[in-house]
Amino acid sequence: MEIGKSHTSYLTVDETNTAIAIGSGDMPVLATPAMMALMENAAMLAVKDCMPEGRTTVGGHIESSHLKPSPIGAKVEATAVLEKIDGKKLHFKVSARQGETLIGEGTHLRFIVDRERFMSSL
Repeated sequence: MEIGKSHTSYLTVDETNTAIAIGSGDMPVLATPAMMALMENAAMLAVKDCMPEGRTTVGGHIESSHLKPSPIGAKVEATAVLEKIDGKKLHFKVSARQGETLIGEGTHLRFIVDRERFMSSL
């Protein structure tokens, strides 16, 4: 795994990921939690192929702005770039765009965990 690894994930805004559907607001636009989930997905996929057998990453912290609304039908993409590796902590810069327009940006922390051990702690 190396600094600079990145991935971009995509979604189309529909009735299932609006603020109304998720309950985070009452407008028919992309919900902030859905945008942040897309950012997390991009970060997870950026390093997925680097994980040894039995290991994965889990989200630990995410902080992001949500600058512009995206209506139903809009195509949104989120990109995560690995900026720092600190033992089992992976620090990402994340951003989301609708076309050329930046709609959100922030940071995301993921932890490398052993799948079995993680699940046995529930």
